[in-house]
Amino acid sequence: MTWLAIVLLGAGVADLVRSSVGRRGRVAAHVAAPVTVALAAVLTDVDGWADVLALAVGAAGLAAWTELSRRAQRTGLQAVGALASLLATLAVLVAFSGAASTAAGPLQRWLYWADLPGAPASAGRVLLVAALVLFNVATANVIVRLVLLAIGALRPDQVAAPHGRAPQSGSQSGPQAADRLKGGRLLGPMERLVILGLGLAGEFGAAGLVIAAKGLLRFPELQASGRASLSGPTGGSRGGPVGIDDVTEYFLVGSFVSWLLALLTLALSVAS
Repeated sequence: MTWLAIVLLGAGVADLVRSSVGRRGRVAAHVAAPVTVALAAVLTDVDGWADVLALAVGAAGLAAWTELSRRAQRTGLQAVGALASLLATLAVLVAFSGAASTAAGPLQRWLYWADLPGAPASAGRVLLVAALVLFNVATANVIVRLVLLAIGALRPDQVAAPHGRAPQSGSQSGPQAADRLKGGRLLGPMERLVILGLGLAGEFGAAGLVIAAKGLLRFPELQASGRASLSGPTGGSRGGPVGIDDVTEYFLVGSFVSWLLALLTLALSVAS
């Protein structure tokens, strides 16, 4: 899992930088991903010929992911292609992970020197947990958004019309379900981190309560959206007014994808 952890760490850092920097986020993300991958490899002595080749493939896959996901979020097009690029990169790394070197190096020596509370942790374990945390904070948000774009439950941030041409029909940004349910980009990472943390602590029942609690917390907003749609124009058509069907689809699909990602990362951390 060493290669997977390093590449997920690179993806998390790149997506976090991209969402934080602003206009220069594209360039910053393209720089942050390979730098993070290289730095993690140096700190863990993952530097065999197979490691270098695999991490080069991983860095190239992250470049494709960064560019394709950016374009998909701006235009609403090719969201599936962006998701496929990340999935294919991770699948290749997992398929050949048996050739990966064991994580050690300066990170392992620092862990022994620091004598942190609890049982001595391996460098590989620390690397994986850090990668999963960053993945849940940043990359998972992008994945959820791309899934919502792919099914039409979310509209793109902005459509760039090259050379002054009008945007494509049906692609204009406008009122959407996300406007009715505030705080999703912040609540999503928080709930995934809580699920991951409780699962790592062995509190699987409490992690399940987090999932149930979100439905209860969002229920008043869904009710308000229902009343608003009954008192005004109904939604349901892409590009038209937002109705209760749009809000419900956005909430259910977004929540289940977010929970699935949190549970997958939890399973990965427990299995490693």
